[in-house]
Amino acid sequence: MESMRDIRMRAKSVEETLKVTTAMKLISTAKLRKARLRLEETLPYFDSIRAAMHDIVGRGAVGSSPWFDLRTSKGARRAAVLVVTSDRGLAGGFNTAIVRFVEERCPPGTVLLPIGAVGKRYFMERDYVLLEDFPAPPKEPTVYEAGDITTLVCELFLAGRIDEFRVAYTRLDSVVRQTPEMIELLPLRPERLEGAPRGRFSATGFSYLPDAESVLDLLVPRYLRGVIYGALVGSFASEQAARMRAMDSASKNAKEMLDRLRLLYNRARQASITGEVSEIVAGAAAIG
Repeated sequence: MESMRDIRMRAKSVEETLKVTTAMKLISTAKLRKARLRLEETLPYFDSIRAAMHDIVGRGAVGSSPWFDLRTSKGARRAAVLVVTSDRGLAGGFNTAIVRFVEERCPPGTVLLPIGAVGKRYFMERDYVLLEDFPAPPKEPTVYEAGDITTLVCELFLAGRIDEFRVAYTRLDSVVRQTPEMIELLPLRPERLEGAPRGRFSATGFSYLPDAESVLDLLVPRYLRGVIYGALVGSFASEQAARMRAMDSASKNAKEMLDRLRLLYNRARQASITGEVSEIVAGAAAIG
């Protein structure tokens, strides 16, 4: 049986761990609430952009736009995937799930643009081409960070260095469920814009200056930025939800361990007292 001193030291260590896990759970809860609110606030803006694109495409204004070029004449097509992970662990199976999801859907040789140190370290040791990597946002993702990624992707696509572009991230279904998802963004397809929230946009009554094609070329990068931003915020919220659950589970385990250690300590203390009483009784009997 462990000594009372050893048990006290273990209990003290578990108590310190419990303080850390409880604090991390509270921090993740606050970040999750803030990220969900920010995403809800920005959705109307990007929904309006998507609705405008749907309206323009519905008028047959796609023309020779390079954004809709399927490049069917090319033999080997080169796809690029933006993979959103995190810079830190302690989030349950958050990073493992998205990494396995990408491996199952992306064959070796696929061009990857990893976000987060976890994904970068993992895919560097696999047979993938890491064209560029981005750090995971230390705080809540911003539209400016999504804009930097969008600029790079647009340059690569228009220059013909990539023929397809997708985003792999973790969608927040609920606090207890996060699902890896892959969105195909480039080349654009008219059918993907169907079902867009039209809002104030209708098939008639609006004119685009100088012309619909020019407006479409201006809207496409904004649309891509909006989707990427949504993926970043969604992944960030999923990470916080996963970490919140992991820290909650760790806190419960720490409390159960403390209960067991207190029981062990009380038993050891009782055994020590019993031993001391036995020694006193034996000594008194020997003297008498």
